[in-house]
Amino acid sequence: MNLAMTDRAGLRLSPGWVRAGIVVLAVVAWEVAGHTILDPEFISPPSAVIAAFPRILADSDIRHAILVSFYELLAAFGIATVAGIALGVPIGLHRFTLRSALPLVLLIYSIPQVTVLPLFVLYFGIGPASKIAFGVSHGIFPILLNVVAGAQTVEPAHLKAARSMGAGRLLIFRRVVLPHMVPSLFSGLRLGMSATLLGVILAELYGSQAGIGYYTQVFTNSFDPAGMFALVAVLAVMAIILNEIVRRAERRASFWRVTAR
Repeated sequence: MNLAMTDRAGLRLSPGWVRAGIVVLAVVAWEVAGHTILDPEFISPPSAVIAAFPRILADSDIRHAILVSFYELLAAFGIATVAGIALGVPIGLHRFTLRSALPLVLLIYSIPQVTVLPLFVLYFGIGPASKIAFGVSHGIFPILLNVVAGAQTVEPAHLKAARSMGAGRLLIFRRVVLPHMVPSLFSGLRLGMSATLLGVILAELYGSQAGIGYYTQVFTNSFDPAGMFALVAVLAVMAIILNEIVRRAERRASFWRVTAR
């Protein structure tokens, strides 16, 4: 099915152009509001935010903070992904572990993570370790729960057939379990990436002397909304980069779905 839409006049509308139009309209509305009804002491227009980029990027400490945050985000997301898959697959494939462990996972997930943030800082310190650990605590649950949901779609007859033909555990996972899990897995990865980013920034806001979260708080306290929004834009770029990596990985992992269309 072609994703492009055709209107009554026969013009083809690409989803990319529609997205771009929505973004342009939002930026224009923000720019107009920033010069009319919004207080520039609190919300800067996009033109001021763009003008702030050379100023903040010229500061070596801020450049280092951006790299630190990106490293923390990558490390936390990687750990959350590995742990979520390693725990989710056995929970989802075995009824006993599903009934035993899943209620405990949901119980822990229901606890507001921000309430235990001081414990992370006390145990791991104010360095990158606490930010990575807190990011993992946010990102692991969406990944784990989606992996469990995907693993439950595997037909027991397929597993039994693979074992009867001499397939080992690794081959069964690659050829039987993983194809069933692909849609749920990558949905969980996208949700987990956003949650991991949130956890890392929250930890940087609470107790840190480096990272984007720390400088966001500095700019907020010094009434520099342009610098703050510029750092938020940097965070958005990080999220876009990781989301694109996940999207490309999904296309490679689900080549059989693309071929079947």
